[in-house]
Amino acid sequence: MSDRHETPRPTAGAGGADDDEPTTRLRRELPQEVPVTAAEGPGRATPDEKNRLTGRERLAQGLWPPRFTRAQLIVAVLLFGLGFGLAVQVASNNDDSALRGARQEDLVRILDELDDRTQRLEEEKQGLEDQRTELENSSDQAEEARKQTVEKERQLGVLAGTVAAQGPGITLTINDTKGTVEADMLLDAIQELRAAGAEAIQVNGVRVVASTYLTDSGKGISVDGNKITQPFRFKVIGNPQDLEPALNIPGGVVQTLEKEQATVTVERADKIVVDALRAAKRPDYARSSSQ
Repeated sequence: MSDRHETPRPTAGAGGADDDEPTTRLRRELPQEVPVTAAEGPGRATPDEKNRLTGRERLAQGLWPPRFTRAQLIVAVLLFGLGFGLAVQVASNNDDSALRGARQEDLVRILDELDDRTQRLEEEKQGLEDQRTELENSSDQAEEARKQTVEKERQLGVLAGTVAAQGPGITLTINDTKGTVEADMLLDAIQELRAAGAEAIQVNGVRVVASTYLTDSGKGISVDGNKITQPFRFKVIGNPQDLEPALNIPGGVVQTLEKEQATVTVERADKIVVDALRAAKRPDYARSSSQ
C-alpha cells in the first residue's frame, strides 16, 4: 500500500469565494476601456492631447482650415474695391508731382520757354502769310514763286545738313575724363536742344540731322557710324536765351552729366558756324506727289 496522501481539490461551487478570486485579480490588472465619445472623433485632439499642444500648434489649428462667413466675404470684396480705387487716385495725383515740387523760379523758366515757343510759331505763321500775300500781289508771280522756292530750299538744306549755316547760338563742351558718359546721355542733350529751338547742330565735326543715331563704341561714342572721343563739343545755332536755360534746368542735361563726374561748360556766342555737311540722300521709294 502507498503512504501518499492526495490533497482533496476544492470543488467548484456556484457562488464560492475561491471560484471568483482569479477572475477578480485579472480584472484588476487589466486597464479599463475608455469609451470614445461622439465629440472625440478622428483628427480631433483629446483633452489630454490639447493640454500637451504648444501655443503655436493651437494657433495653427484655429487658423486652418479657414472658415469664412458670407458677410465676411462681402466685406473683403468691398475693402478690396476701396483699396484699388485709392491706389488709382494716388497714381493719377502723382502724374504732375514733378511740377508741384518745382521751385518758383523753375516754373517761371518753364513758362518762359513755352512763351518763346509760342512766339516762334506765331512768327513762322506770319512769315507764311506774308509769302502768300507777296505771291498774290506780285506782278510777276512766277519770279516771286521762284525766289521763295530758292529760299525754302536753302532753309530745308540747313535742316537736312546739306548746306553750311551760321548764326547766334551756343557751344556745349563735355569733358569726360572718367569715361562715364554714354551715348544715350548725348542723345538726351540733342533732344533737349531741338526742343529748345536749335536749328543746326554739329557734334565733333558730324552734322546732326533728323536721322542721326548714337551708339556706344568701345571707349568712345559713334555718331552715325563716325567714332568721336571726348571732349564732346556741340556747336548749336539757335536763340542762346532759349538754348542755355534748357540745358541747365534742374534734373536736366547739365546736372545729369555732372553726376557722372563730367565737366560741362556752356558758352553763348553771336556767331556760330556749322560747316559739317551731309550728302543729300535720294529716297529709294518716295516721290513728290506733285509730279
